[in-house]
Amino acid sequence: MNIDSEDSSKAGIESAPASYGQSSKEEYISRINRVMDYIGNNLNGQIDLSVMADIASFSPYHFHRIFSYIVGETPNNFVMRIRLERAAQLLQDSPKLSILDISAKCGFINISSFSRAFRGYFGMSASSFRTQEKAIFVKNGIRYSKNCKAISKIGKNPQRISDQFCSVELKQLLIMDTKIEIKQMPQFNLIYCRHMGAFNKIGQAYERLFKWAIPRGLVKPGTQTLTLYHDDPSITAIEKVRQDASIIVEGDVKVEGEIGKSVVKAGKYAVGRFEIGETEFEEAWNTMCAWFTESGYQPADGPTYELYHNDFSEHPEHKFIVDICIPVKPL
Repeated sequence: MNIDSEDSSKAGIESAPASYGQSSKEEYISRINRVMDYIGNNLNGQIDLSVMADIASFSPYHFHRIFSYIVGETPNNFVMRIRLERAAQLLQDSPKLSILDISAKCGFINISSFSRAFRGYFGMSASSFRTQEKAIFVKNGIRYSKNCKAISKIGKNPQRISDQFCSVELKQLLIMDTKIEIKQMPQFNLIYCRHMGAFNKIGQAYERLFKWAIPRGLVKPGTQTLTLYHDDPSITAIEKVRQDASIIVEGDVKVEGEIGKSVVKAGKYAVGRFEIGETEFEEAWNTMCAWFTESGYQPADGPTYELYHNDFSEHPEHKFIVDICIPVKPL
């Protein structure tokens, strides 16, 4: 039976406001973001579905369905993928850590379960992954070593691809000439709107963030923005890479809906200053990765981020002035 607006009014049925559906969606996203943050901070321990559901304030049954709908994979699959991709990062970046230590650090109860899971996801053993040439840059979803040798494709069960070698011209396009320094960076308090997927779509998250922040007086002259990355795009498929479009704020800010808050801790970072166009970010990140191979440093635990110093729309060439910041520790 169909009920039109006039009949529904007579029947005592109220229609939901047009904004209700959007605010409800934002609240759901906020709760799922809190679960993602919890998972990322607790990979070395047991992560139960009931705990995740409690953080999201849903029953386990409804949480499983809602998480799967919003994220595109089940909670257990997400946890396993994040554990394995974190292990792959450690295999690449922490040569002094044993595979046993890495498996424990990423929450596996024994080495055999880790070995089976790693081989099933990456198509090779953890020891083989560690001994292959380190992927220092990515182009069109293909991981390349320093000498421009193609190693593998990104994604689940990647097949080894035919070796290819970059021309001198291509290598020059991939590695930029810039100054990279080791700096002590301060702590940043952030409010954020999370984006998952292609890097060039994060502007939509920034639009929603500014739409929320401006009426609350959180955007002032000199306010800086920061994009925080939770995943390594040389390991994680681009459609799964999580990025936080963020504004640096002072003190604690009460957030709501899909707007969350986080803290980037102070620490020692490799910082590269770039003046680049919208399509050159991949090359800038590749430059940072190439620098590590000759720096005497290795990436440390913690998220990486881009710190912006200008409004690109006001730049005469519409370029971003940005620091790419990667936490470091001695090799």
